[in-house]
Amino acid sequence: MPSVVTPSRAYLLVSPCRNEADYMRRTLDSVVGQSVPPAKWVIVDDGSTDETPQILAEYAARHPFIQVVTKPDRGHRAVGPGVIEAFYHGLDQVRMSDFPYLCKLDLDLDLPPRYFEILMQRMEENPRIGTCSGKPWFRTEGGHWVSEKCGDEMSVGMTKFYRRECFDQIGGFVREVMWDAIDCHKARQLGWIAVSWNDDDLRFEHLRPMGSSQKSVFTGRRRHGFGQYYMGSDPAYFVATGLYRMAHPPYVLGGLATIQGFLGAWMRREPQHADAELRNFIRAYQRRALRVGKARAVAEIEAARAGQWNAPE
Repeated sequence: MPSVVTPSRAYLLVSPCRNEADYMRRTLDSVVGQSVPPAKWVIVDDGSTDETPQILAEYAARHPFIQVVTKPDRGHRAVGPGVIEAFYHGLDQVRMSDFPYLCKLDLDLDLPPRYFEILMQRMEENPRIGTCSGKPWFRTEGGHWVSEKCGDEMSVGMTKFYRRECFDQIGGFVREVMWDAIDCHKARQLGWIAVSWNDDDLRFEHLRPMGSSQKSVFTGRRRHGFGQYYMGSDPAYFVATGLYRMAHPPYVLGGLATIQGFLGAWMRREPQHADAELRNFIRAYQRRALRVGKARAVAEIEAARAGQWNAPE
């Protein structure tokens, strides 16, 4: 009887961070407590000025798979390009070919104990899944549990879990706001599946709500609108999503801020992502989604692009 080859579940985590002392112990504890712990976890301290370095040193001393890398203080918290720059600084410290999976992981999350085990299991069951995640939720000041309303067709930016071959084929992350949507569209364009699930075992708490900012939540929402413009989103589609976001805290004004960010970039004629073919692909998907809904539009793309998928060897 032939032996059964068990696929490797050695996964790499790379975590850019700056001044995360208020949240990071919960993330560190939730990763250390995973049913399948990481083979390697590179944490990039991007110029922290709080107790982050001491906390990282404490955990690295206890857990050999944690490697702490420092970057000079740039003087402020960075989003978009700055985060991805720090991510690649960490990725440069290891040989990526040693790991079949990698994940860009933020340090303001509380993950359920079987989080990475379940993601890898589902990727083993469907080899076309190139990137996936669970769903982020957050707690209001009143203690209410609220979904961040992330679509099923995207893996979420705070925990981007990737099959290494897919990450290589899409060319990795772009160094601009909206990197965490561009990557999923590019993967789908190449025949991969990008997905997130809202199962009880995959929901996680986001300790700093998505779209918030070191300045204000509205700055974060306007930044998101700019990122949608940069990505090449269809204006009608984006206005529709902005209206949808008005039902999500901060009510009404948050959705208006995203629309403001998009329209402001459009009026200034800001540069957009250089891959014109991908921009056209994104707009075609969005226009189809307006007519038939996201789920059907994505299913149609996945069926049409199956022949373009290159199976990992």
